[in-house]
Amino acid sequence: MRPPEAKVPQVVARSPAARLPPSSASPARTRPEGAAPTVRHDEAASALPAGFGEVSAVDADPAEAVGRVLAHVLSDRLRTAGALDGLFAADLAARVDHFTRTGGKRTRAQLLWWSLRACGGGSENIVSGLRLGAAIELLQTCALVHDDVMDGSRLRRGGRALHADVEAQYAACAPAHQVTRFSAAAGILAGDLALVWADDLVAETALPEPSARAVRRVWSDMRTQMVAGQYLDVHGQVTAVHSPARALRAACLKSALYSVERPLTLGAVLAGADNATRRALYAAGRCVGVAFQLRDDLTDVFGEAGTPGEDCGGDVREGKTTYLLALARARAEAAGDGEALAVLDASLGDAALTGPGLDEVRHVVERTGARGAVEKKIGRLLDLGLRHYDGAVLDPVGGAPLRRLLRRAASGASSSDPDPRPAPRGAGAPAATSREARR
Repeated sequence: MRPPEAKVPQVVARSPAARLPPSSASPARTRPEGAAPTVRHDEAASALPAGFGEVSAVDADPAEAVGRVLAHVLSDRLRTAGALDGLFAADLAARVDHFTRTGGKRTRAQLLWWSLRACGGGSENIVSGLRLGAAIELLQTCALVHDDVMDGSRLRRGGRALHADVEAQYAACAPAHQVTRFSAAAGILAGDLALVWADDLVAETALPEPSARAVRRVWSDMRTQMVAGQYLDVHGQVTAVHSPARALRAACLKSALYSVERPLTLGAVLAGADNATRRALYAAGRCVGVAFQLRDDLTDVFGEAGTPGEDCGGDVREGKTTYLLALARARAEAAGDGEALAVLDASLGDAALTGPGLDEVRHVVERTGARGAVEKKIGRLLDLGLRHYDGAVLDPVGGAPLRRLLRRAASGASSSDPDPRPAPRGAGAPAATSREARR
């Protein structure tokens, strides 16, 4: 018995005024019976939803602006998917749409926007800045959905992971092992779809030369680095390579570059920044990006500040050798601490690890001095990154919010952090309650 199919979400059609009129020189073509319909994305005629005539409207809340662009763009993608096949639209396209538009803080898109503004970008860059910010959010969807499949994670952002949601929908349709394989395949395809949509969004965004070539190069590098880092991550799990240097390299490629450095670079390229400014932002982004990932590793083991123990231990249970855990092991080995090594050996990769078991891991990380060492490394990286940043000549309209956002990314979000937007325009962002909320 098949479960009832999910309905394709209703989407609001674009205003007729936003569409290009049909050409009288292009007569309608008939489609062969049974052939799939061809649906074209009319992006040039409707690049953004209404309400973005002034750059100040985006400055007031870049995350909300990118969210509106995502809703605008993805409604078109859902229509395309629905015209192609209803089941595909309901099972995959609608889930990718929902995942991308709900949850997460859009930190990467905000970094891109404020980098663009800090480098002098203005109203002429609204379309490209917001559309590339939306593309980065779709790339993030790809990364997280694939990550959940590879790690066997059942939860994401307080609910079921995408592939786990598919599995629940079809649980009664076949033996459990078949449904599990099917849902994993669906998760991979959903991540692929998010990547396709991200690439389409970049390709369909009108950019002047030589900015277009530079954007394509950065975008290509960012995708490749993300995949390389993910491979090093899973390779470390199966080979049990515990080198802190290797763990740091994987973290840099998998997360730090595409989370901070590349969004800053894209913003600078769009604004036409000079080479000296690009190099300064590149170096700042590399340092702060690594600090961002190290903070994420600490959060996984110890929880957010003020909420210790909440939604923790995923890396430990999945057997990921993060820099934090690799450093704890290296220090235990150097000290001849057999008890600490025994705890790490027993706990890493134990999917059923309990709260008390995780407490033992925390104790080892504290006792070996790994936690303190990582905190100090984060501080050094942040200081170095901000020195690079302060060496650039930037427009204060975007420069000040960007500096605050970089500091907050490395320090961990909390309700006491200053809002990255210009001070007169709004209040602080709400606190994250778990590690996933930061993503």
